Amino acid sequence: MKTQNVSRTVLAAGVGAVLAATALLYVPELVGQGPPPPPGPAERATIAAHAGAQASLPDLAALITDREKWLRAHPDDDASWAALGTAYTERGTRIGDVRDYPRAERALRRSLAERPAARGNVDAQLGLGALAGARGDWKSAKEWGERVRKAAPGRWPAYQVLIDAYNGLGEYGAARKAAERLEELHAGAVVRTRAAQTYRDRGWREDADAAALDAVALAETGAEKAASLARLGDLSWERGEAEEALARYGAALRLVRDHGPSLAGRARALAGLGRADEALRDWRAALARLPLPEYVLEAGELYESVGLDGQARALYERLRKGPWVRAEVALGLLDADHGNPVAAVTRLRAEWARGHRSVGVADALGWALYRAGQPKEALEYAKRATDEGLRSALFAYHRGEIERTLAQHGPARRHLAEALRINPHFSPLLAPKAAEAVAALGEPSDELPLELRPEKPEKATDAGKPADPAKPEKPEAPAAAATEGPSSGTPAPDTP
Repeated sequence: MKTQNVSRTVLAAGVGAVLAATALLYVPELVGQGPPPPPGPAERATIAAHAGAQASLPDLAALITDREKWLRAHPDDDASWAALGTAYTERGTRIGDVRDYPRAERALRRSLAERPAARGNVDAQLGLGALAGARGDWKSAKEWGERVRKAAPGRWPAYQVLIDAYNGLGEYGAARKAAERLEELHAGAVVRTRAAQTYRDRGWREDADAAALDAVALAETGAEKAASLARLGDLSWERGEAEEALARYGAALRLVRDHGPSLAGRARALAGLGRADEALRDWRAALARLPLPEYVLEAGELYESVGLDGQARALYERLRKGPWVRAEVALGLLDADHGNPVAAVTRLRAEWARGHRSVGVADALGWALYRAGQPKEALEYAKRATDEGLRSALFAYHRGEIERTLAQHGPARRHLAEALRINPHFSPLLAPKAAEAVAALGEPSDELPLELRPEKPEKATDAGKPADPAKPEKPEAPAAAATEGPSSGTPAPDTP
């Protein structure tokens, strides 16, 4: 995968649960006696939101339609404006449509106009934090999340916003603390999914898999279970277990036929198994369903790897021209590998200067610097990416190639081999290059590096020059007995 987020959060795990922040979501009144009718689509979305579950997209669309209609007749309902804005954000994130984000901002700002933050409108503030995260504005997301935490420390969705924001800013210690607090406040699939992400980012693979399995078992809706299964598939793929990943993505797609993350994940796994035609089919479906920038780049590289250069160039051009959010890493890697590395450095330096210092940005900036001919500076960023804890084949490969250019052959061999151990199919273009680089470096030498060899004392001749190692040294003649000291080594007394 091109982006890890560590934060890597292209789609924040459990993003559907942000709707639970809107405490006054519409709940229909029951008319008459007898058992209530089964809930309709909007009601199902409301129920899922309050439970912290992910609603299906049709139910989410029904909720949006319902709130839009309600607000035309009740424009002063601040809670419904907050609910509508948060629903727009979730829909835009889950289908990759950035046009929903301006709608979300207008609705959330209207909610604050009807009931300001000073009067306790926590829902709109939380919605604005989720919107900032969806746009990749991690600084604003952090500010909104911390405001909500201060005003209402028990509102558990605030910690989801904060986890994403801290990860995006590279503040991983704060992200772990927010995740711990989230677990104290709430239970369910969304929390276990967050735990899996935290464990993954620390390199605790078994714990991550166990937490993700818990999330599948706790999922309350088909959409939520599909999202949890897709996360399990991601973890399998990152470990290089393509067959297992394929099974997990397949299970998700049986629940939600056009689940975008699962289509993309299945495309990766199929490519790793050498089933390129099927992989390209799934990439086309994934891009039609969820056109994320990193998906466009990955699909383009698969096309390039099988010799379909025209289709690859078309996708690269689509990535360059598309209206994206959270695309700086993908665009930087595109320019570094398929365009202008100097432009990639400029783009990613700007991202770093914004405070976006995740491992994903560090890795991409290091790689861009390397491709632009600055390997010494590149290595510092590559080290930041690999030393945090996340086990990424791509990050290890990038660091190994940088070290190879700097003639650091031991570390280069170690990191290139590590990339292939983590996932031998991590990239259709770069994994073969990693194997070639390992072969070119050959087996490590049996000799210790110079800096680790023990120093040997040099023996000098009478003239003070080093002795000729080709000539055996003659033993020194013993001194006269009269001048020798006692066996204890004390000097002999002077004699007249």
